[in-house]
Amino acid sequence: MNVFKKYCPNVWVAECEEEYEKGEIIQLETKYAKEVDCEVHNFLFARNSKFYYSIVRVEEQTYAERKAEKYTNASQRSVEKSNDYWNKAQEGREFLVLGEPIKVGHHSENRHRALIERNSNRMDKMIEHSNKAEEQQSKAEYWKHKAAIITLAMPESIEYFKYKLSEAVKYQQGLKDGTIPRSHSFSLPYATKEVKELKEKVETAEKLWG
Repeated sequence: MNVFKKYCPNVWVAECEEEYEKGEIIQLETKYAKEVDCEVHNFLFARNSKFYYSIVRVEEQTYAERKAEKYTNASQRSVEKSNDYWNKAQEGREFLVLGEPIKVGHHSENRHRALIERNSNRMDKMIEHSNKAEEQQSKAEYWKHKAAIITLAMPESIEYFKYKLSEAVKYQQGLKDGTIPRSHSFSLPYATKEVKELKEKVETAEKLWG
């Protein structure tokens, strides 16, 4: 059985009982017993008769993209419901805009009160779904942002982190030679730490995807 195994933060690799070649499509089982198609990328190492590979899921959309689409669609449905309640709340509008008082004891009293109550409830529902749509759209924007973030779990992370490293090295060098002013006493230590972390990410990316 092939399963997912955590390799480093945000990166999962394939733990397999047999060997595979680069480019092969294999199935991995999640902890929820769901089978996922993945493409083998690099052989990483073997341990205890298990073989470990970097893999890319064979999916049209990433998890973040699916979440973004889910909340975008939900927001649209909420907007439609809000609009529907607004339209329903226009029942008897021509009569209500006249500002006629409720005629207590008149045969129209119950109908008048019921109409006002129905429209009041509909307006409450309209506001409820409008607020829900805004909340869902906010979540959709969050997941769209997440979908655009490049991580070590992606083959394109090599070029991305190499570029980030080159920029970090330039910044660090500028702090050292004085061409870039230090905003505080920890500017250089922080820059050095950033360079070290990015070097580690480049090394990891090359092992996974190089």
